Amino acid sequence: MAVDCKTPKRGIEAASLTDVGLQRGNNEDSFLYWEPDSDDDFGRKGCLAAVADGMGGYEGGQEASRLAVETVRHIYDRDFDGNAQTTLVTALQSAHDMIQRYALDHPEFQGMGTTCTALSIIGRQLCFAHIGDSRLYLVRGETISRLTRDHSYVSRLVESGIVRSEDAESHPQRHILTAALGSGRDIIPHVPEQPVPLEDGDSLLLCTDGLWSLVGDLEIAAVVRANTPTDACLRLVRMAIERGGPDNITVQILRICAP
Repeated sequence: MAVDCKTPKRGIEAASLTDVGLQRGNNEDSFLYWEPDSDDDFGRKGCLAAVADGMGGYEGGQEASRLAVETVRHIYDRDFDGNAQTTLVTALQSAHDMIQRYALDHPEFQGMGTTCTALSIIGRQLCFAHIGDSRLYLVRGETISRLTRDHSYVSRLVESGIVRSEDAESHPQRHILTAALGSGRDIIPHVPEQPVPLEDGDSLLLCTDGLWSLVGDLEIAAVVRANTPTDACLRLVRMAIERGGPDNITVQILRICAP
């Protein structure tokens, strides 16, 4: 497995890894990490990262997740208006529309859709927008916090008190989504109430359910704390594969450090 990584010249050390797993014939996950070329643009727009987990058949899921991350990157760069949070929401809406138009033009992909979790970091301020059940975690010191809320049937059962939170990740219906890009008429992304302040040493982890459904939050935190982002990506994906790897596995880690 080869990890995509970036040296921390601008105060962010990033690494990403995706694997098809052991039971799937193709990889329907997509990811990106992007920075503007110029220092001036980086100062305004910061960096952008995203993961997406496609659905809709052998090629439909691949196309949906690819369209999602490519559209998010294009819209964020082209239409950035000084407000990273609103730009991310606009980017997800554009990706939703793009996937639906693509499905209309390619009837064989009817029903295609994807999760998408996208974030930007400008200075030490984190913004994100999220649809589906991919996840964004913050690892700070000895703690790990999940910043995103799953758009899933089981998540609704937990919120209503029908299912205990500790049982949710092994529930047989945990993969049923209640929202996805390309699905339904409207989307309402989950966003933070305000930008999340970051500190030196913080690590952000984006992943698809191929990781979090097999590797627990505390295990994720321990691996992230003890390793570089590159090594942590390798170790986490290997853990998921050793536990059966029934789904595609994608993980991306961004560590905040002194520039």
